Amino acid sequence: MAPSVPSKRSNLALRILSSLVLGPLILAVVVIGGWEFALIVTLLAVLGVDEWLRLVLRRPPPGWVRAGAGFGILAVAIATAWAGSVAGLVVLAVATVALDIAVNLRLGTPGRMPALGLPYLGLTVVALLHLRQDGWQPVIWLLLVVWATDIGGYVFGRWIGGPKLAPRLSPKKTWAGLVGGAGLAALAGGAAIAVLHRAGAALLAGPGAALLAVVAQAGDLAESAVKRHYGVKDSGNLIPGHGGVLDRIDGLLAAAPVFAVFTVLLDASFR
Repeated sequence: MAPSVPSKRSNLALRILSSLVLGPLILAVVVIGGWEFALIVTLLAVLGVDEWLRLVLRRPPPGWVRAGAGFGILAVAIATAWAGSVAGLVVLAVATVALDIAVNLRLGTPGRMPALGLPYLGLTVVALLHLRQDGWQPVIWLLLVVWATDIGGYVFGRWIGGPKLAPRLSPKKTWAGLVGGAGLAALAGGAAIAVLHRAGAALLAGPGAALLAVVAQAGDLAESAVKRHYGVKDSGNLIPGHGGVLDRIDGLLAAAPVFAVFTVLLDASFR
């Protein structure tokens, strides 16, 4: 058992180093916006949908499936950037149905899971591009809340421990981590909106961030459930210490569409 301790410490060090490198780069791209932001969002989504296909097909997907899924994500991003979120959602629906029909006709009916990768990643593409149209502040706020959720869940889960949240899906997650993640997200969300927008908004942003943290952790559990079903630990190995793209953005994949819908329904704006 002794060798596992250095291994865990090494993995934690890789996670911290990767976060310190990738975090500022992501924030910089969000602030820059424009085609640079759209390109990064699209690239991450294409990598994510490729991981999804490898995961649910249990083998490297055929080139035409990868190309079709990648083209679908690209089409969704272009439609959203040029014509708005409604156009992006329409293209996403068409691309999902087309990929589902093609995969089931040519690969012998593997089910609905391969094509579900498109809405799983595509909804977040639409959400992020929609949010960025209102300025960089909403996207930065969302990222800070999701990151605070991850940090709070990890720190409080390890520090307090206690009853497991969903042991069959993710044996390391605890109720203490859920509460700690939501609490830290509330603090981060309230403080961030006071700086990015106005101080008075912190009273509403704090509870909203806590609810969004629960959504993000539900997204984390959902991805864990899929991985456990297919018998894999990580969705990939692209990011040192973090696994694959899906492992890193699983919370964001759930939180971004919900936050985007929230801003539309309440006509919320950071301007």
